[in-house]
Amino acid sequence: MTEAIRPFQLSIPESDLEDLRHRLTATRWPDAETPDDWSQGIPLSYMQEICRYWANDYDWRPCEELLNGWEQFQTVIDGVDIHFLHVKSPHSEALPLLITHGWPGSVLEFRHVIGPLTDPVAHGGKAEDAFHVIAPSLPGYGYSGKPSSPGWSVNKIADAWGQLMARLGYDKYVAQGGDWGSIITRQVGVRDDTHCIGIHLNMISVRPDPDTMGDLTEFEKEALAAAKHYKDWDSGYSKQQSTRPQTLGYALADSPLGQAAWIIEKFWAWTDCDGHPENAIRRDDMLDNVMVYWLTNSAASSARLYWESFGKIRHDTVKVPVGCSLFPKEIFSASRRWSEKTFENIVHWNELDKGGHFAAMEQPEIFVDELRTCFRAVR
Repeated sequence: MTEAIRPFQLSIPESDLEDLRHRLTATRWPDAETPDDWSQGIPLSYMQEICRYWANDYDWRPCEELLNGWEQFQTVIDGVDIHFLHVKSPHSEALPLLITHGWPGSVLEFRHVIGPLTDPVAHGGKAEDAFHVIAPSLPGYGYSGKPSSPGWSVNKIADAWGQLMARLGYDKYVAQGGDWGSIITRQVGVRDDTHCIGIHLNMISVRPDPDTMGDLTEFEKEALAAAKHYKDWDSGYSKQQSTRPQTLGYALADSPLGQAAWIIEKFWAWTDCDGHPENAIRRDDMLDNVMVYWLTNSAASSARLYWESFGKIRHDTVKVPVGCSLFPKEIFSASRRWSEKTFENIVHWNELDKGGHFAAMEQPEIFVDELRTCFRAVR
C-alpha cells in the first residue's frame, strides 16, 4: 500500500564510518585565510581542529541511539519516501504539533525540545501544555527520499505535510517552523487551514511595508540593516544552491570536511555565539547534524530546495492564528506592523534578548516556553 506507514530504524554500517575516517585523514588542505578572523570563511586552524576531533574522538553511535529512541517512520507521498519522527505525549489530550526544520538543519534541531514538548510535567511544566510531536525530514534531506524529478517546492511540501497529518489521523493540529520550515509552515497555515488551527514562526520573512519607510522604528532600521548584511556578505551559499546545486554537490559529496565547513559556517554566522559557534551549540551537536547530511549523501538533494523555490515563494495572507518569536541574531526579522500586513491574527508576539537562527538548539528552554505560550491561545 502506498499510504502505508512503516517503522524506521537507523543502522549505519561500520564500513561507512571507517570510510569517513579515511577521508578525514586524507584531507587536502587549502592555504590559510589572510585576515585573522572569519571574514573569508571558517579559519583553517579551526577546521583542522574539527577534523582531528571528528576522525579521532567523535562517536556517531550515541546520535544513532538517540534517533532510534524516538518513534521513527517512513511513508510514501507523491512517490517520495518521507521520514518523520512521531513522538507521542503520555498525556492523551496533547495537541499535535507539526514541526519543520530547514537548511542546514535536520530533525536533530529538535533534540533538546522534544522531551519538554511531549512530556512537560517531567520537565517542570503543566500537562495542559503537552504536544504530540511530528517532525518530518524535508524531501531530499536526511532519511527522507530524494525526489528524482522537479517539482518539490515549498508549496508542494506544505501539501505533503497536510497529507501526512491526515494519514496520521490528526484532524486538528498546529505547526511550527524556522528557516525553510518557517516558509513551509506559513503555507501549511494557508493551504490546510481546515485542519491547521495555528502556526508559530521563529523566522519572520515578511516584506517591509513601503508605507513605513519615512517613519521607521529603530527595530525596523536594524532589520533592514541585517537584511542588507545578509544580501551583501552572507547569501553566497543560497545563490549557488538556487542556481547550480548539482555542481556544488560534487564537491560536498566527495569531501566530508567540505560538507562540514559548508554547514558549520552557518552555525557561526547565524547563532548568538559571540564569535565562535561552540559558544552557542555543542561541537558534537554540530557534527551530528553534519553526519546526517554526510551519511545520506544529501548535499545536492538538499540544496535543490533552493532551486525549486527561489522566485516561486508565495506571500499569501495568513488567516489562522500566528505566533512570532523574534530572536536577536536571526537572519531576517520584521516589526509587528509589517507582519500584520501578512498575518491577520497575531496571537503571540515576543522579541527575545538572546538566541539566533537555530533557536531550538541554542535556547531550548526559551523555545519551548514560546511554543507553550503561543499555542495556549488556540487549544
